[in-house]
Amino acid sequence: MKMNDSELVSIKNISLQKVNGFESSFCSDILSVEEPLEIRLRYGSQIEKTQKNISVTMRTPGDDFDLAVGFLFTEGIISSYQDLVKIYHIEKDCQMQKKNIVQADLKDDLIPVLMHTDRNFYTTSSCGVCGKSSIESIKTTSSFNHINKAEITVFPQVLYQLPKKLMLAQTSFASTGGIHASGLFSIEGDLLLLREDVGRHNALDKLIGSALAKNLLPLDQYILVLSGRASFELIQKAAMAGISIVAAIGAPSSLAVELAREFNITLLGFLKDGRFNIYNSGNHVLIPISNKN
Repeated sequence: MKMNDSELVSIKNISLQKVNGFESSFCSDILSVEEPLEIRLRYGSQIEKTQKNISVTMRTPGDDFDLAVGFLFTEGIISSYQDLVKIYHIEKDCQMQKKNIVQADLKDDLIPVLMHTDRNFYTTSSCGVCGKSSIESIKTTSSFNHINKAEITVFPQVLYQLPKKLMLAQTSFASTGGIHASGLFSIEGDLLLLREDVGRHNALDKLIGSALAKNLLPLDQYILVLSGRASFELIQKAAMAGISIVAAIGAPSSLAVELAREFNITLLGFLKDGRFNIYNSGNHVLIPISNKN
């Protein structure tokens, strides 16, 4: 199946009044666009099909198909890219030139795993899995929870280069200064995939959806770099994709650390300026460093 996502507007020019001290001036600025995306699923036998609205998420337009595929996979609704027959926009808002509905058609007779959707799938740009019932429900869904991960070595000098490489590759961030990114790097520090979105969980879903389409999963031989903090939902999605190393430029949450330990994920935080914190060290990942004490 070929994904052919249309080019959508991700940034917007606006007029504003800028105040400096006690004087003001009028100028223009560039903002990240935020619009709702509804993800629909169509499945069943060749004779009888069921259509179900799965999610509404606030996202930055662009890479919508990657986002939908990544979301369906990281939520355990589909197990592989081959589960999909077709994915496309439904141009319900054609008069406004909006493409805010994506429908994914599954192959005949494939019944999606919807029992795990035990929460309201309305998500904002700041919350990806609010209300998920338990860590156990994630553990039973992950396709890569029991794979034998090969030992890998990641050198600190490689890690220190990643935040700058990520920022330099962020085209929308350079324009707006207000958008999240997820980057997939090789162990040698080469950038392989980058996705941006106003929602941090959307950026990661876009990246995982693209990687799934490229048949790269499991991503246990790569480094995931997050432009901001590492929250629970991001570690959950990383675990679903079999990611071994997550490096965040910001801080992790306590539940993110707990989940990283559950899934044997090496979790790094505050990666910047030649330093980082190791919140969890996976037993198959070696970072050659010396201890002072």
